[in-house]
Amino acid sequence: MPEQLGEFLRSRRERLSPEAVGLPLRRRRRTPGLRREEVAELAGIGVDWYVRLEQGRPVHPSPQTVEALARALRLDDTDRRHLRALADAGMPPAFRRETVPDGLRAVVETLERPAYVTGRRWDLLVWNAAAAELFGDFHAKPEDDRNILVYLLLDPAARALFGAGWAEVARHAVAQFRAVHDLAAPDPAFTDLSARLRDGCPELAGWWDEHRVAAPGSGRKLLHLPGGPVAYEYVTLQATDDPALRLSVYSRSVAPVPGADSFRTRSG
Repeated sequence: MPEQLGEFLRSRRERLSPEAVGLPLRRRRRTPGLRREEVAELAGIGVDWYVRLEQGRPVHPSPQTVEALARALRLDDTDRRHLRALADAGMPPAFRRETVPDGLRAVVETLERPAYVTGRRWDLLVWNAAAAELFGDFHAKPEDDRNILVYLLLDPAARALFGAGWAEVARHAVAQFRAVHDLAAPDPAFTDLSARLRDGCPELAGWWDEHRVAAPGSGRKLLHLPGGPVAYEYVTLQATDDPALRLSVYSRSVAPVPGADSFRTRSG
């Protein structure tokens, strides 16, 4: 995915200071971050080669080059995995909305705790009565609106439900979606969705330009219900039948509800 690879490299270069990699600050810089030639030097590769990578040219870095770039850019484990995936990715197959196996559907529908299944594009495929009671009646929405990102970023009810913690929850969700979007673009199913979200959510432009990526995981969210704020622990599990399917289950937390701890995540 040359274009997405180039954008990702540029975003990580621009957020890294010379001091962070042990380079002297010789003169004032017009732009933030490292220069391209500095990254190339740190990675031990040619400047022209690195420039071509950032420009999204159809070049294919070796695994050794990818690892050298990851070290030069001081990537953490999540970013390193994403860089490898971008370097290894070919043209993905056209997106098709997933089908949930009957066994998984039955598990979700019989759970007493809020639970739902999403696909690769975060489409909401199956949910139970407890999830509908907590998040709203998705049956009443058009199919195109049955999507966790559409709900979270575009529905005023989601902002009210998450209260002061909405921005942090939404920003983290965007980072998870960005990791999948990079590997799926230029599929219109993904690019059209990101464009719709950008048009409807003023905050998304800044988050998108950050190019944060995150992995699904478990965590804690504070939901503002009619009876008052309630903390929920949630887990996200990958289905064995189809790795694109993820089951999310919410449980009321037994821990106290601190005012500042509105959102916590443990990526996995």
